[in-house]
Amino acid sequence: MRIIIIGGGIGGLATAVMLHKNGFDVKVYEQSATFSPLGAGIGIGSNAMQALQEMGIEEEVMANATPLTTQIFQDAKGHILNTIDFSLFKRKYGFENVTIHRADLHKALVNALPPKTIAYNRRCEHVSTHHNGVIAVFSDGISVKADVIIAADGIHSPIRQQLQDNSKPRYAGYTCWRGLAHNDGLIATNTSTEVWDASGRFGYAPLQDNTVYWFACVNSKANNTFYQQLTTEELAFHFKKFPQAVTQLIKKTAPQHVLHHDIYDIKPLRHFVYGRVVLIGDAAHATTPNMGQGAGQAIEDAVTLVNAIKRYPLRRALQKYEQARIKHTHKVTTLSRQIGWAAQWDSKSAVHFRNQVFPLIPSQLLFKRLQFLFERKW
Repeated sequence: MRIIIIGGGIGGLATAVMLHKNGFDVKVYEQSATFSPLGAGIGIGSNAMQALQEMGIEEEVMANATPLTTQIFQDAKGHILNTIDFSLFKRKYGFENVTIHRADLHKALVNALPPKTIAYNRRCEHVSTHHNGVIAVFSDGISVKADVIIAADGIHSPIRQQLQDNSKPRYAGYTCWRGLAHNDGLIATNTSTEVWDASGRFGYAPLQDNTVYWFACVNSKANNTFYQQLTTEELAFHFKKFPQAVTQLIKKTAPQHVLHHDIYDIKPLRHFVYGRVVLIGDAAHATTPNMGQGAGQAIEDAVTLVNAIKRYPLRRALQKYEQARIKHTHKVTTLSRQIGWAAQWDSKSAVHFRNQVFPLIPSQLLFKRLQFLFERKW
């Protein structure tokens, strides 16, 4: 069986690693000209760590990761609204939640593949079915035939939009900055924090090498040129009411280490499989980042899909993958959007209400609300 993957991001590479480990012929086609590790920090949940263990690369990932034991939620004055004990995930599922630089995760996946598995500078424009196979047609006119095409080409996936009408990304209502700064004692180790206020939301977590990953979200219309042109000094001024660590982290961040994007997801799909074309990762179920599950769900897709292909005839395997992932990822996308909606309230009365009610929710209940993420399903 010849399998090709369109897209060399986390989902595409994780699938390639899992396929290679199980003896399948796989080729990855990536539109970028070279391997260019970019991005800021990301969270990898216990669920994704279990999947990475099955791929055999969890040790390399953990060598570059920072375990998290606690999640703290605060108001703009620094008062704690609630906490989640992440150490419970370690005791229950064998792995803690961790943070890692996206480039380090990407590199671990690339290192697990044989040389020349990835073909660069190859943008797929469309796919078609032909005589019990599928063909990918690239922008340079070259076409490649395979038994299965796995579309891992991201939230703006041309393949998904070819196969599924009305699947364009939908705006979540807020814009986001992400950055990397030196810690220098500003934040606690092994703890991630989010600060919520009517003026915006700010979160931060430790990475290795005395580095902090942070994000800042502000409600806005899409493609707002005012926010697109904001400097770090201006962004720090916007969050001047927040705890001092927030403004210091922003000011300590070099401009080249700041990324700015509007936040989008896609409305949950009814299908991930279209004949011999399979959607995975953000191409299938792009979610807002409020649960830190974007990369994790793509990694779960990879393990679920390849295990199904190992165990069943192809058509049945693709059905099994779709059945396993549709309902689960729908729940993640919906819950993540709801969390973002509540966290981004900009009415002072609504924020006052939230700050009064949120501390009344038992921490154990917050843990149970997330438990469905971490129970192995593949």
